Amino acid sequence: MRREDGWHGGFAERGADPPALRRSDWGQADGRSRAEGAVDVVAALAARAVPGTRLGTKDELRARCGVSVGTFNEALRLLQARGVVTVQRGPGGGLFAAEQTPMARFAHSVLALDAAQADVAEALRIRDALEPLLWQDALWHASPADVKDLRGLLTAMESAAESADADAFVRANWRLHARVADITPSMLLRSLYVTLLDLVERHALGVGSEGAVPLAEHIRGRCELHAALIDALDRRDQEAVARLVAKHGTVGT
Repeated sequence: MRREDGWHGGFAERGADPPALRRSDWGQADGRSRAEGAVDVVAALAARAVPGTRLGTKDELRARCGVSVGTFNEALRLLQARGVVTVQRGPGGGLFAAEQTPMARFAHSVLALDAAQADVAEALRIRDALEPLLWQDALWHASPADVKDLRGLLTAMESAAESADADAFVRANWRLHARVADITPSMLLRSLYVTLLDLVERHALGVGSEGAVPLAEHIRGRCELHAALIDALDRRDQEAVARLVAKHGTVGT
């Protein structure tokens, strides 16, 4: 594990965790989040069920997974993005096994890739190529509530930077990008991006400094860049968004 200016890249290996953890304790020994563990449990149920079968209520499935409400909500977002489940509200509602669309099958095939550095690097390269499309859609479709959520996630990134917690910074950064993906009306774009993001996150690529720039300074710069992007999004400043997204693609994370 690499250490640089008091920061550390990637996720630290940890011992076994109790069933439900605080958001700050999401990391597991294999580098995957508690939310991903819940995804695997529900996805296994859906895989054995006929499409349209009711798998249970959110509370029932959350209890089965042994995770907190916030963690299960994150898992549910991933399950829906991958086309694994659908959610119905009201009496008799809950989570239902979804029809396995071509997009869902594609997502599963991507997640089946091994942890070879070449696979992860390729996923990161393709994910970065999709960033301009996501921010362009966000420019035209983001609501005030979307912008407020993005600012909240930016605050989490800034807090991690201030406390010199590189793991928390990387997780907050991924959550911010996943939230941007939630804004696009294109299910295809959203599913493809989130699937690639999940692949990168599963294999825990760490944050690294750029050239001779100290890592702490690099991360502060990333916070400032994302803050400027969100401000430009809020102003509907198309030129600024395009310029900042181009800069975003040249410095990673």
